[in-house]
Amino acid sequence: MSKILIVDDEQINLDFFEVMLTKLGFEVARASDGEEALFAVREHDPDLIVLDNIMPKLSGWDVTRILKQDEQYAEYAGIPIIMFSAMDDVKDKIEGFELGVEDYITKPFNFSEVLARIKAVLRNHELSQQVVKRERRIALIESLNNSLVYFTRHLKEPMLHIREAAASLDSRDSDSVESFVKLAQQEVTQTLATLEGLEHEIRDLKRRGDEIREGEVTLDDLEEKYEQHLRNLKANADAIGGGNA
Repeated sequence: MSKILIVDDEQINLDFFEVMLTKLGFEVARASDGEEALFAVREHDPDLIVLDNIMPKLSGWDVTRILKQDEQYAEYAGIPIIMFSAMDDVKDKIEGFELGVEDYITKPFNFSEVLARIKAVLRNHELSQQVVKRERRIALIESLNNSLVYFTRHLKEPMLHIREAAASLDSRDSDSVESFVKLAQQEVTQTLATLEGLEHEIRDLKRRGDEIREGEVTLDDLEEKYEQHLRNLKANADAIGGGNA
């Protein structure tokens, strides 16, 4: 179930969205101004923010700027935002997009349009999250490959040293034999230490890769999930009807 934070200083809009979205299966949190919105983001960690622009204390732009740029809110910077405004100025919309707003809707709005935009933004956000997870897993694989290359090089060098020492070894010279044994022991000890380090790294990379894989879904699975979600939303929307605000 997706969690949506509705931020609007008009109580009627908050009530309307809470009723409609809850009936459609969403979990809804609400805030009546910009300062409450920042508190609600930390409290609820929503999947999407539907944000009015013109509000007391902090405007929608202010809230967006803080969420996207303030280090204190870095962990929430990826939450997608749909911004509402009574203004229809292109410059205002461009500023919103430049701040990091995913979509922009002008008041008065039609709920069916809002719902369609909510679904599109949530779907695109989840797709981007899956891409990020796969990129992280690819990075882990590259890290493992680099470690294997590093180990291969460091395994080859001591073996070459031992081979060279063996080629010049005089088995009748006890000092020569003793030096060879010491060299072999030293090289084997270093190789075993490198191998142990590689083993620990492989286990750690595998653990991290498994954790990422658990949260992954295939694109086909994701598409099927959203197709089913859309069918459910459509059925619910047909049952309760559309609306304007």
